[in-house]
Amino acid sequence: MTDELLARHRAVMPSWMSLLYEEPIEIVHAHDRRMTDSKGRTYLDFFAGVLTNSMGYDVAEIGDAVRKQLDTGILHTSTLYLIRSQVELAERIAKLSNIPDAKVFFTNSGSEANDTALMLATQFRRSNQVLAMRNSYHGRSFGTVAITGNRGWSASALSPVKVNYVHGGYRYRSPFRSLPDAEYIDACVADLVDVLDTATAGDVACLIAEPIQGVGGFSLPPDGLFRAMKEVLDSYGVLFISDEVQTGWGRTGEHFWGIEAHGVTPDMMTFAKGLGNGLAVGGVVARGDVLDCFQAQSFSTFGGNPVSMAGATAVLDYIKDHDLQANCAARGAQLLSGLRAADSPIVAEVRGKGLMIGVELIKPGTTDPNVPAAARMLEETKKRGLLIGKGGLHGNVLRLGPPMTLTAEEAQEGLEILVDALAATHAAL
Repeated sequence: MTDELLARHRAVMPSWMSLLYEEPIEIVHAHDRRMTDSKGRTYLDFFAGVLTNSMGYDVAEIGDAVRKQLDTGILHTSTLYLIRSQVELAERIAKLSNIPDAKVFFTNSGSEANDTALMLATQFRRSNQVLAMRNSYHGRSFGTVAITGNRGWSASALSPVKVNYVHGGYRYRSPFRSLPDAEYIDACVADLVDVLDTATAGDVACLIAEPIQGVGGFSLPPDGLFRAMKEVLDSYGVLFISDEVQTGWGRTGEHFWGIEAHGVTPDMMTFAKGLGNGLAVGGVVARGDVLDCFQAQSFSTFGGNPVSMAGATAVLDYIKDHDLQANCAARGAQLLSGLRAADSPIVAEVRGKGLMIGVELIKPGTTDPNVPAAARMLEETKKRGLLIGKGGLHGNVLRLGPPMTLTAEEAQEGLEILVDALAATHAAL
């Protein structure tokens, strides 16, 4: 029973492993974009395991690829041996990255990928100084917590790096929010220069940024911000890392990588989540001279294992064969326009690209974060058969990240539930 499992969870799992909902659910079956819990209730999934189940559930092509690898009897060999599927996938990702002379290193998660990127940048530049964005999130590891610009996810002030935060990623509550796009970019770039000149020793290792901030509430700057920032970074010799853990693989609709919206090629990109469709896979794709900069030996026990490589390759094939980037653009436009048309008094902003949509909730007539409304929205949508997420600095932003295979009919179904739940939440609060 769910109550028994919840009690056992609380007894043996850490208190900081939070669960959604007043009555948490156990998922026991899933197919396409629908999930069924242990009580037999079925839900349309608009959060995809935090954007990880990018193709949905029970996808034959991916399952077949994994089973074919399992049939060889080889789940693991380690990177001490040649792994054909790892080399082939690395070749594809290197080409897709558009990074000159790119090389790839596979990890098990986005946290590990970002931690690896930090080690590479600090080694390459021989500096432990790092720049990150305010309101950012880059993972749970010691190094990535240190560069997370969101206090709700910063578990420790201890740090292996010296970090400074710059403006730009979260516009709604920015001191520059009222500026037009070009002036907003100018103000954020001026802030970057000021931080470099006053708060650092000059020899900064890198700036790491999410093109669209995930945990931060799917917030995003005007297109072109990171191109302007990279011009400054290049003049100082500072590396630029694009955290594509949530924005990669076509999810934003308009581009394959989120950073492409800014017309710039980073020195490094990190990836994870959607590439594995539930399998543990992440990695770094970077300039060859940067990825080769370690002077000591290193490897990854499980990163790039044959099973994950088989599944990830099938995911890339599925994205291409079904033109899912275009589907993300179409379904995202459908959801964005529908939510904006709802014009709810508790909604301050509907933002995002493709199937990465944030809905910032406020107390009517103010800009104050409406945290109770976000919590109530999760319950109201669940009651109506829809699973969504939430985030943002204050926990007042609804996060919508359905599988990239979402159909037009499912998007409309989810939209109607969201609009109805917004009305019910407003009436109740």
